[in-house]
Amino acid sequence: MPYRNSLPPRVLVVDDHAPSRMTAVALLSVEGYQVEQANCGQSALSRVFQHQPDLILLDVMMPGLDGYEVCRQLKENDNTRLIPVVFVTALGDREARLRGIEAGGDDFLTKPFDQLELSARVKSLIHQKRLNEDLDHAEKVLFSIARTIESRDPNTGDHCDRLVSLGRSLGEYLRLSAAHIRDLAWAGYLHDIGKVGIPDAVLLKTGPLTVAERTIMEQHVAIGEEICRPLRTMQGVLPIIRHHHERWNGSGYPDGLAGAAIPRLAQIFQLIDIFDALTHDRPYKPAFSIEESLRIMGEEVERGWRDPALMAEFERFIRNHYGDLPPSPQQVTRSIEQPQSVRQPYV
Repeated sequence: MPYRNSLPPRVLVVDDHAPSRMTAVALLSVEGYQVEQANCGQSALSRVFQHQPDLILLDVMMPGLDGYEVCRQLKENDNTRLIPVVFVTALGDREARLRGIEAGGDDFLTKPFDQLELSARVKSLIHQKRLNEDLDHAEKVLFSIARTIESRDPNTGDHCDRLVSLGRSLGEYLRLSAAHIRDLAWAGYLHDIGKVGIPDAVLLKTGPLTVAERTIMEQHVAIGEEICRPLRTMQGVLPIIRHHHERWNGSGYPDGLAGAAIPRLAQIFQLIDIFDALTHDRPYKPAFSIEESLRIMGEEVERGWRDPALMAEFERFIRNHYGDLPPSPQQVTRSIEQPQSVRQPYV
């Protein structure tokens, strides 16, 4: 496996049994890899954090930190989670494989090594790692663009960070899946990324927008969707980016969707976005109190702009989240008229 135009991939072999470790080192060295060794879990972690390998061949049973714990720590760290981990197990050890999957392992090899199998799996996983790194870099570029857009408007402050935090809390309250909570959090940064295509004369205008200017501004959702569309990991965020300005009665944009046709995550995110805008200063308005903000959002429900059931759930969340708010008169009336139903997760 020649590597004429770049350094050879780096593989870390971790095994407390010297003969097995040296066999793997010899086989991988013949294939052209740059191979390093570690004889225990702690030593492996130290080496990884000093100089990250492209792949780790990891024995399961070792003194001190076993292979499962080493893998778990690596996969929980954002800086090392993309490194493929190949567990080395005994032939037919089903329990070890199941535990390896739970720890986040990417593949398995059995002792004694088959040279062709070892070569094929290592080559495939390193190739996949580099593709994942390219994808990870692309995601980071998008988030950087989103940060740049936020910095163009000094009046929004830490709007995106607040949306991410509140989105995660609301997602947990609604018992959304981990993937949906992630989509809400990512939308906190990316929902307005399309504003990169909006002229400053429109984006930063402090007075009311003209009809023509509003038409230009409304294009940011479609622009944002197109920016993020090529990334497969963003597919769950695209509906939020495009539809977080739709209204329950169909009077929103860009598609005039109404009712349940509006993606549920877009509806949930919309409430977070509106609430944050109301409770913080903007050039065209002062910050409203939480109570006043909820009242204004309630008026929008009466206009037909929001789902009444979802808004009621959101209000309960806000009062629970901030802790010291009294229940609204509407909530008191509802609780007297009928008991609260059990909260169901949104899907």
